[in-house]
Amino acid sequence: MNNSIEPPSLEASLFDFSIQMSDASYLYLLIIIVLLLLSAFASGSESAYFSLKPKDNAALKSDTSARAKSISKLLSKPQELLATILIFNNFVNVGIVILSSFVLNDIFPTTASFAPLRFIIEVLGITLVILLFGEVIPKIFANRNALTVSKVTAYPLLFISKIPPISWLKIILVRGTNSIQHLGNRSATIDQNELEQAVALTKAEAGSEEEQRILEGIVKFGKTEASEIMTPRVEVEDIDAAADFRQVLDQIIEVGYSRIPVFEESPDNIIGILYIKDLLNHLNQDASFQWQQVLRKPFFVPENKKINDLLQEFRSMKMHLAVVVDEYGGASGIVTLEDILEEIVGDITDEFDDTEIQYTKQTENTYIFEGRTSLNDLLKIIGEQYEHHIDEARGEAETLGGLIIEAAGRILKNNEYIVIGPLKLIVVSSDKKRVKSVKVILNE
Repeated sequence: MNNSIEPPSLEASLFDFSIQMSDASYLYLLIIIVLLLLSAFASGSESAYFSLKPKDNAALKSDTSARAKSISKLLSKPQELLATILIFNNFVNVGIVILSSFVLNDIFPTTASFAPLRFIIEVLGITLVILLFGEVIPKIFANRNALTVSKVTAYPLLFISKIPPISWLKIILVRGTNSIQHLGNRSATIDQNELEQAVALTKAEAGSEEEQRILEGIVKFGKTEASEIMTPRVEVEDIDAAADFRQVLDQIIEVGYSRIPVFEESPDNIIGILYIKDLLNHLNQDASFQWQQVLRKPFFVPENKKINDLLQEFRSMKMHLAVVVDEYGGASGIVTLEDILEEIVGDITDEFDDTEIQYTKQTENTYIFEGRTSLNDLLKIIGEQYEHHIDEARGEAETLGGLIIEAAGRILKNNEYIVIGPLKLIVVSSDKKRVKSVKVILNE
Protein backbone atom coordinates (compact mmCIF):
# COMPACT_ATOMS: atom_id res chain seq x y z
CA MET A 1 0.00 0.00 0.00
CA ASN A 2 1.42 3.29 -1.07
CA ASN A 3 0.62 6.09 1.40
CA SER A 4 2.50 8.82 -0.52
CA ILE A 5 0.58 11.96 -1.28
CA GLU A 6 0.77 13.20 -4.83
CA PRO A 7 1.19 16.94 -5.36
CA PRO A 8 -1.85 18.69 -6.79
CA SER A 9 -2.00 18.82 -10.55
CA LEU A 10 -1.48 22.05 -12.48
CA GLU A 11 -5.13 22.01 -13.53
CA ALA A 12 -6.33 21.70 -9.94
CA SER A 13 -4.11 24.56 -8.83
CA LEU A 14 -5.29 26.81 -11.62
CA PHE A 15 -8.88 26.03 -10.74
CA ASP A 16 -8.26 27.25 -7.21
CA PHE A 17 -6.65 30.61 -8.14
CA SER A 18 -9.57 32.80 -7.15
CA ILE A 19 -9.84 31.17 -3.80
CA GLN A 20 -6.15 31.60 -2.99
CA MET A 21 -6.07 35.36 -3.88
CA SER A 22 -6.17 37.62 -0.86
CA ASP A 23 -8.04 40.89 -0.49
CA ALA A 24 -4.72 42.72 -0.90
CA SER A 25 -4.25 41.11 -4.33
CA TYR A 26 -7.63 42.35 -5.52
CA LEU A 27 -6.65 45.84 -4.36
CA TYR A 28 -3.32 45.54 -6.18
CA LEU A 29 -5.13 44.50 -9.37
CA LEU A 30 -7.32 47.57 -9.14
CA ILE A 31 -4.26 49.79 -8.63
CA ILE A 32 -2.53 48.10 -11.61
CA ILE A 33 -5.51 48.97 -13.83
CA VAL A 34 -5.34 52.61 -12.66
CA LEU A 35 -1.58 52.70 -13.27
CA LEU A 36 -2.10 51.22 -16.73
CA LEU A 37 -4.51 54.06 -17.51
CA LEU A 38 -1.92 56.56 -16.26
CA SER A 39 0.72 54.94 -18.49
CA ALA A 40 -1.65 55.33 -21.44
CA PHE A 41 -2.16 58.96 -20.41
CA ALA A 42 1.61 59.64 -20.41
CA SER A 43 2.29 57.86 -23.70
CA GLY A 44 -0.66 59.53 -25.40
CA SER A 45 0.44 62.95 -24.15
CA GLU A 46 3.95 62.47 -25.52
CA SER A 47 2.64 61.48 -28.94
CA ALA A 48 0.03 64.27 -29.01
CA TYR A 49 2.25 67.19 -28.04
CA PHE A 50 5.10 66.24 -30.34
CA SER A 51 2.93 65.49 -33.37
CA LEU A 52 0.93 68.72 -33.47
CA LYS A 53 0.60 69.92 -37.05
CA PRO A 54 1.27 73.50 -38.20
CA LYS A 55 -2.47 74.11 -38.51
CA ASP A 56 -2.90 72.95 -34.90
CA ASN A 57 -0.23 75.40 -33.73
CA ALA A 58 -1.94 78.16 -35.68
CA ALA A 59 -5.28 77.29 -34.06
CA LEU A 60 -3.69 77.37 -30.60
CA LYS A 61 -2.13 80.75 -31.32
CA SER A 62 -5.51 82.26 -32.17
CA ASP A 63 -7.27 80.51 -29.25
CA THR A 64 -7.45 82.70 -26.13
CA SER A 65 -8.82 80.05 -23.77
CA ALA A 66 -6.97 79.06 -20.59
CA ARG A 67 -6.51 75.51 -21.86
CA ALA A 68 -4.84 76.74 -25.08
CA LYS A 69 -2.56 78.99 -23.03
CA SER A 70 -1.62 75.97 -20.89
CA ILE A 71 -0.68 74.00 -23.99
CA SER A 72 1.44 76.88 -25.29
CA LYS A 73 3.13 77.13 -21.89
CA LEU A 74 4.04 73.44 -22.00
CA LEU A 75 5.27 73.64 -25.60
CA SER A 76 7.41 76.69 -24.81
CA LYS A 77 9.76 74.36 -22.88
CA PRO A 78 9.75 71.12 -24.90
CA GLN A 79 12.69 69.59 -23.05
CA GLU A 80 11.02 70.00 -19.67
CA LEU A 81 7.73 68.69 -21.08
CA LEU A 82 9.37 65.57 -22.48
CA ALA A 83 11.33 65.01 -19.25
CA THR A 84 8.14 65.29 -17.17
CA ILE A 85 6.28 62.77 -19.33
CA LEU A 86 9.14 60.26 -19.44
CA ILE A 87 9.85 60.40 -15.70
CA PHE A 88 6.16 60.06 -14.82
CA ASN A 89 5.70 57.18 -17.28
CA ASN A 90 8.70 55.32 -15.88
CA PHE A 91 7.41 55.69 -12.32
CA VAL A 92 4.04 54.30 -13.40
CA ASN A 93 5.50 51.35 -15.32
CA VAL A 94 7.81 50.42 -12.43
CA GLY A 95 4.78 50.51 -10.13
CA ILE A 96 2.89 48.15 -12.46
CA VAL A 97 5.79 45.66 -12.46
CA ILE A 98 6.21 45.70 -8.65
CA LEU A 99 2.50 45.27 -7.90
CA SER A 100 2.21 42.54 -10.53
CA SER A 101 4.95 40.65 -8.70
CA PHE A 102 2.99 40.85 -5.44
CA VAL A 103 -0.16 39.54 -7.13
CA LEU A 104 1.71 36.68 -8.76
CA ASN A 105 3.28 35.73 -5.42
CA ASP A 106 -0.22 35.41 -4.01
CA ILE A 107 -1.62 33.45 -6.93
CA PHE A 108 1.15 30.97 -7.63
CA PRO A 109 2.59 28.66 -5.00
CA THR A 110 6.35 28.78 -4.69
CA THR A 111 6.80 25.36 -6.25
CA ALA A 112 8.97 24.39 -9.17
CA SER A 113 5.98 23.25 -11.23
CA PHE A 114 4.70 26.82 -11.48
CA ALA A 115 8.06 28.47 -12.20
CA PRO A 116 7.88 28.36 -16.03
CA LEU A 117 4.30 29.66 -16.15
CA ARG A 118 5.05 32.45 -13.71
CA PHE A 119 8.16 33.43 -15.70
CA ILE A 120 6.13 33.66 -18.90
CA ILE A 121 3.48 35.82 -17.25
CA GLU A 122 6.00 38.12 -15.53
CA VAL A 123 8.30 38.65 -18.50
CA LEU A 124 6.08 38.30 -21.55
CA GLY A 125 2.55 38.86 -20.29
CA ILE A 126 3.14 42.02 -18.27
CA THR A 127 5.48 43.44 -20.93
CA LEU A 128 2.88 42.89 -23.65
CA VAL A 129 0.11 44.43 -21.54
CA ILE A 130 2.19 47.57 -20.83
CA LEU A 131 3.38 47.78 -24.43
CA LEU A 132 -0.07 47.30 -25.97
CA PHE A 133 -2.36 49.21 -23.60
CA GLY A 134 0.18 51.64 -22.15
CA GLU A 135 2.15 52.53 -25.30
CA VAL A 136 0.95 51.43 -28.75
CA ILE A 137 -2.82 51.99 -28.59
CA PRO A 138 -2.63 55.37 -26.76
CA LYS A 139 0.05 56.68 -29.14
CA ILE A 140 -1.89 55.67 -32.24
CA PHE A 141 -5.03 57.33 -30.91
CA ALA A 142 -3.17 60.47 -29.77
CA ASN A 143 -1.36 60.83 -33.09
CA ARG A 144 -4.70 60.90 -34.91
CA ASN A 145 -6.30 63.27 -32.40
CA ALA A 146 -3.27 65.33 -31.33
CA LEU A 147 -5.02 68.63 -30.62
CA THR A 148 -7.92 67.04 -28.70
CA VAL A 149 -5.60 64.91 -26.55
CA SER A 150 -3.36 67.92 -25.89
CA LYS A 151 -6.31 69.92 -24.60
CA VAL A 152 -7.46 67.08 -22.33
CA THR A 153 -4.00 66.45 -20.84
CA ALA A 154 -2.83 70.07 -20.48
CA TYR A 155 -3.97 70.70 -16.90
CA PRO A 156 -2.89 67.28 -15.53
CA LEU A 157 0.58 67.66 -17.06
CA LEU A 158 1.03 71.12 -15.56
CA PHE A 159 0.06 69.65 -12.18
CA ILE A 160 2.36 66.62 -12.54
CA SER A 161 5.32 68.81 -13.57
CA LYS A 162 5.13 70.58 -10.18
CA ILE A 163 4.95 67.43 -8.01
CA PRO A 164 8.17 66.37 -6.23
CA PRO A 165 10.22 64.34 -6.98
CA ILE A 166 9.21 64.65 -10.66
CA SER A 167 9.86 68.41 -10.59
CA TRP A 168 13.33 67.81 -9.15
CA LEU A 169 14.26 64.98 -11.49
CA LYS A 170 12.95 66.98 -14.46
CA ILE A 171 15.38 69.82 -13.78
CA ILE A 172 18.27 67.42 -13.20
CA LEU A 173 17.54 65.54 -16.45
CA VAL A 174 17.24 68.70 -18.58
CA ARG A 175 20.38 70.28 -17.13
CA GLY A 176 22.33 67.05 -17.51
CA THR A 177 21.25 66.70 -21.12
CA ASN A 178 22.18 70.30 -21.90
CA SER A 179 25.58 69.85 -20.25
CA ILE A 180 26.33 66.76 -22.31
CA GLN A 181 25.24 68.53 -25.48
CA HIS A 182 27.39 71.53 -24.62
CA LEU A 183 30.43 69.33 -24.07
CA GLY A 184 29.78 67.60 -27.38
CA ASN A 185 29.66 70.90 -29.26
CA ARG A 186 32.53 72.54 -27.42
CA SER A 187 35.33 71.23 -29.57
CA ALA A 188 33.54 72.18 -32.77
CA THR A 189 33.02 75.72 -31.46
CA ILE A 190 36.67 76.07 -30.57
CA ASP A 191 37.71 74.83 -33.97
CA GLN A 192 35.36 77.31 -35.64
CA ASN A 193 36.82 80.25 -33.72
CA GLU A 194 40.34 79.14 -34.47
CA LEU A 195 39.53 78.92 -38.17
CA GLU A 196 38.08 82.44 -38.17
CA GLN A 197 41.21 83.77 -36.49
CA ALA A 198 43.42 81.93 -38.96
CA VAL A 199 41.55 83.34 -41.94
CA ALA A 200 41.76 86.85 -40.48
CA LEU A 201 45.53 86.49 -40.16
CA THR A 202 45.90 85.52 -43.81
CA LYS A 203 44.43 88.81 -45.04
CA ALA A 204 47.78 90.50 -44.75
CA GLU A 205 49.56 87.72 -46.62
CA ALA A 206 49.88 87.09 -50.30
CA GLY A 207 46.90 85.60 -52.09
CA SER A 208 44.18 86.68 -54.40
CA GLU A 209 41.01 88.39 -53.23
CA GLU A 210 39.02 85.51 -54.70
CA GLU A 211 40.90 82.95 -52.61
CA GLN A 212 40.36 85.03 -49.49
CA ARG A 213 36.64 85.28 -50.13
CA ILE A 214 36.34 81.51 -50.65
CA LEU A 215 38.17 80.84 -47.39
CA GLU A 216 35.82 83.17 -45.52
CA GLY A 217 32.85 81.46 -47.14
CA ILE A 218 34.06 78.03 -46.00
CA VAL A 219 34.56 79.20 -42.42
CA LYS A 220 31.12 80.84 -42.17
CA PHE A 221 29.45 77.96 -44.00
CA GLY A 222 28.43 76.04 -40.87
CA LYS A 223 26.81 79.09 -39.26
CA THR A 224 24.60 80.10 -42.17
CA GLU A 225 20.90 79.18 -42.04
CA ALA A 226 18.58 78.37 -44.93
CA SER A 227 16.50 81.52 -44.35
CA GLU A 228 19.58 83.68 -45.02
CA ILE A 229 20.18 82.41 -48.55
CA MET A 230 16.69 81.38 -49.71
CA THR A 231 14.71 83.05 -52.44
CA PRO A 232 11.70 84.65 -50.71
CA ARG A 233 8.30 83.19 -51.54
CA VAL A 234 7.06 86.40 -53.16
CA GLU A 235 9.89 86.12 -55.70
CA VAL A 236 9.44 82.41 -56.38
CA GLU A 237 7.98 81.37 -59.72
CA ASP A 238 5.36 78.76 -58.91
CA ILE A 239 2.43 77.02 -60.60
CA ASP A 240 -1.17 76.68 -59.46
CA ALA A 241 -2.23 73.03 -59.29
CA ALA A 242 -5.59 74.05 -60.76
CA ALA A 243 -4.01 75.22 -64.05
CA ASP A 244 -4.54 73.10 -67.17
CA PHE A 245 -1.68 71.48 -69.03
CA ARG A 246 -1.40 74.12 -71.75
CA GLN A 247 -1.24 76.92 -69.17
CA VAL A 248 1.52 75.01 -67.40
CA LEU A 249 3.54 74.65 -70.63
CA ASP A 250 3.19 78.36 -71.37
CA GLN A 251 4.41 79.25 -67.89
CA ILE A 252 7.35 76.83 -68.15
CA ILE A 253 8.46 78.48 -71.39
CA GLU A 254 8.09 81.92 -69.82
CA VAL A 255 10.11 81.30 -66.63
CA GLY A 256 12.68 78.90 -68.09
CA TYR A 257 13.38 76.93 -64.90
CA SER A 258 13.98 73.18 -64.72
CA ARG A 259 12.17 72.72 -61.37
CA ILE A 260 9.10 74.70 -60.31
CA PRO A 261 7.12 74.46 -57.04
CA VAL A 262 3.40 73.70 -57.36
CA PHE A 263 0.87 75.05 -54.87
CA GLU A 264 -2.77 74.32 -54.08
CA GLU A 265 -5.19 77.13 -53.15
CA SER A 266 -2.42 79.29 -51.64
CA PRO A 267 1.30 79.80 -52.43
CA ASP A 268 1.90 78.92 -48.78
CA ASN A 269 0.69 75.38 -49.46
CA ILE A 270 3.33 73.72 -51.65
CA ILE A 271 2.12 70.23 -52.67
CA GLY A 272 4.89 69.16 -55.02
CA ILE A 273 7.78 70.03 -57.32
CA LEU A 274 7.38 69.85 -61.09
CA TYR A 275 10.49 68.60 -62.88
CA ILE A 276 10.27 69.81 -66.46
CA LYS A 277 12.05 66.72 -67.78
CA ASP A 278 9.16 64.60 -66.45
CA LEU A 279 6.86 66.28 -69.01
CA LEU A 280 8.99 65.54 -72.07
CA ASN A 281 7.02 62.39 -72.90
CA HIS A 282 3.69 64.22 -72.58
CA LEU A 283 4.19 67.31 -74.72
CA ASN A 284 1.58 66.17 -77.28
CA GLN A 285 -1.17 65.86 -74.66
CA ASP A 286 -4.12 68.23 -74.71
CA ALA A 287 -5.13 70.73 -72.03
CA SER A 288 -7.04 68.08 -70.04
CA PHE A 289 -3.91 66.04 -69.34
CA GLN A 290 -3.49 65.40 -65.58
CA TRP A 291 0.02 66.77 -65.28
CA GLN A 292 -0.26 66.73 -61.49
CA GLN A 293 0.43 62.99 -61.63
CA VAL A 294 4.12 63.56 -62.42
CA LEU A 295 4.75 65.87 -59.45
CA ARG A 296 7.52 64.87 -57.10
CA LYS A 297 7.26 65.02 -53.35
CA PRO A 298 8.56 68.33 -51.97
CA PHE A 299 11.43 68.41 -49.50
CA PHE A 300 10.65 70.73 -46.58
CA VAL A 301 13.26 72.26 -44.28
CA PRO A 302 12.87 74.74 -41.38
CA GLU A 303 14.14 78.30 -41.64
CA ASN A 304 16.93 77.66 -39.11
CA LYS A 305 18.32 74.66 -40.99
CA LYS A 306 22.12 74.97 -41.26
CA ILE A 307 23.17 74.89 -44.90
CA ASN A 308 26.09 72.52 -44.26
CA ASP A 309 23.57 69.93 -43.03
CA LEU A 310 21.27 70.76 -45.92
CA LEU A 311 24.09 70.19 -48.40
CA GLN A 312 24.66 66.70 -46.98
CA GLU A 313 20.95 65.94 -47.28
CA PHE A 314 20.92 67.19 -50.87
CA ARG A 315 23.80 64.84 -51.65
CA SER A 316 22.31 61.79 -49.93
CA MET A 317 18.80 62.33 -51.35
CA LYS A 318 20.09 63.41 -54.79
CA MET A 319 17.97 66.57 -54.70
CA HIS A 320 18.59 70.13 -55.81
CA LEU A 321 15.73 72.10 -54.26
CA ALA A 322 14.08 72.42 -50.85
CA VAL A 323 11.06 74.38 -49.66
CA VAL A 324 11.82 76.50 -46.58
CA VAL A 325 8.90 76.64 -44.13
CA ASP A 326 8.25 78.81 -41.09
CA GLU A 327 7.15 77.62 -37.64
CA TYR A 328 3.52 77.43 -38.77
CA GLY A 329 4.26 75.29 -41.81
CA GLY A 330 3.79 78.03 -44.38
CA ALA A 331 6.28 78.36 -47.23
CA SER A 332 8.87 81.10 -46.66
CA GLY A 333 10.81 80.51 -49.85
CA ILE A 334 13.00 78.00 -51.64
CA VAL A 335 16.68 77.17 -51.41
CA THR A 336 18.64 75.37 -54.12
CA LEU A 337 21.94 73.58 -54.39
CA GLU A 338 23.23 76.55 -56.37
CA ASP A 339 22.35 78.90 -53.49
CA ILE A 340 24.40 76.79 -51.10
CA LEU A 341 27.43 76.55 -53.38
CA GLU A 342 27.35 80.30 -53.96
CA GLU A 343 27.99 80.79 -50.25
CA ILE A 344 31.45 79.34 -50.82
CA VAL A 345 32.49 80.25 -54.33
CA GLY A 346 30.42 83.40 -54.84
CA ASP A 347 27.76 84.10 -57.44
CA ILE A 348 27.30 81.44 -60.10
CA THR A 349 25.98 82.95 -63.31
CA ASP A 350 23.79 80.80 -65.52
CA GLU A 351 21.74 81.45 -68.64
CA PHE A 352 18.79 82.70 -66.59
CA ASP A 353 20.63 85.16 -64.39
CA ASP A 354 20.51 88.85 -65.12
CA THR A 355 24.08 90.07 -65.27
CA GLU A 356 23.02 93.71 -65.35
CA ILE A 357 21.30 95.66 -62.60
CA GLN A 358 17.78 96.60 -63.70
CA TYR A 359 17.10 100.32 -63.17
CA THR A 360 15.98 103.48 -64.94
CA LYS A 361 17.88 106.76 -64.78
CA GLN A 362 15.42 109.64 -65.14
CA THR A 363 17.73 112.55 -64.41
CA GLU A 364 21.26 113.04 -63.20
CA ASN A 365 20.16 112.52 -59.58
CA THR A 366 16.98 110.49 -59.99
CA TYR A 367 16.72 106.72 -60.46
CA ILE A 368 13.98 104.10 -60.33
CA PHE A 369 14.93 100.67 -58.95
CA GLU A 370 13.05 97.46 -58.31
CA GLY A 371 12.28 96.90 -54.63
CA ARG A 372 14.21 93.64 -54.64
CA THR A 373 17.43 95.32 -55.79
CA SER A 374 20.18 94.44 -53.33
CA LEU A 375 21.71 97.31 -51.40
CA ASN A 376 25.15 96.37 -52.71
CA ASP A 377 23.90 96.71 -56.29
CA LEU A 378 22.21 99.99 -55.39
CA LEU A 379 25.50 101.43 -54.14
CA LYS A 380 27.26 100.36 -57.33
CA ILE A 381 24.94 102.67 -59.27
CA ILE A 382 24.44 105.66 -56.99
CA GLY A 383 27.94 105.63 -55.48
CA GLU A 384 29.76 104.19 -52.48
CA GLN A 385 29.70 107.59 -50.68
CA TYR A 386 26.13 106.78 -49.53
CA GLU A 387 27.12 103.51 -47.89
CA HIS A 388 27.42 104.78 -44.31
CA HIS A 389 23.98 106.44 -44.48
CA ILE A 390 22.41 103.17 -45.65
CA ASP A 391 24.30 101.10 -43.08
CA GLU A 392 22.90 103.25 -40.27
CA ALA A 393 19.30 102.53 -41.33
CA ARG A 394 19.40 99.06 -42.94
CA GLY A 395 19.20 96.88 -39.82
CA GLU A 396 18.84 93.32 -41.19
CA ALA A 397 17.63 94.49 -44.60
CA GLU A 398 19.42 93.27 -47.73
CA THR A 399 17.24 94.87 -50.41
CA LEU A 400 16.02 98.38 -51.22
CA GLY A 401 12.44 97.43 -50.38
CA GLY A 402 13.61 95.86 -47.11
CA LEU A 403 15.51 99.05 -46.26
CA ILE A 404 12.34 101.13 -46.61
CA ILE A 405 10.31 98.70 -44.47
CA GLU A 406 13.08 98.61 -41.84
CA ALA A 407 13.34 102.40 -41.66
CA ALA A 408 9.61 103.12 -41.79
CA GLY A 409 8.46 100.21 -39.64
CA ARG A 410 5.79 99.25 -42.20
CA ILE A 411 5.17 98.76 -45.93
CA LEU A 412 4.75 102.23 -47.39
CA LYS A 413 1.96 102.92 -49.85
CA ASN A 414 2.39 104.44 -53.31
CA ASN A 415 3.93 107.97 -53.26
CA GLU A 416 4.91 107.72 -49.59
CA TYR A 417 8.58 108.31 -48.88
CA ILE A 418 11.36 108.29 -46.31
CA VAL A 419 14.58 110.28 -46.10
CA ILE A 420 17.86 108.59 -45.24
CA GLY A 421 20.64 111.15 -45.05
CA PRO A 422 20.93 112.74 -48.50
CA LEU A 423 18.68 110.07 -50.04
CA LYS A 424 14.96 110.49 -50.62
CA LEU A 425 13.27 107.13 -51.27
CA ILE A 426 9.77 107.40 -52.80
CA VAL A 427 7.63 104.26 -53.17
CA VAL A 428 6.42 104.06 -56.77
CA SER A 429 4.58 100.76 -56.44
CA SER A 430 3.77 98.45 -53.53
CA ASP A 431 1.18 95.96 -52.31
CA LYS A 432 0.27 94.41 -48.96
CA LYS A 433 3.30 92.13 -49.04
CA ARG A 434 6.25 94.10 -50.45
CA VAL A 435 7.65 97.23 -52.03
CA LYS A 436 7.82 96.65 -55.79
CA SER A 437 9.60 99.74 -57.14
CA VAL A 438 11.28 102.80 -55.63
CA LYS A 439 12.36 106.23 -56.90
CA VAL A 440 15.74 107.23 -55.46
CA ILE A 441 16.57 110.95 -55.42
CA LEU A 442 20.13 112.01 -54.58
CA ASN A 443 20.46 115.28 -52.69
CA GLU A 444 24.17 115.82 -52.29
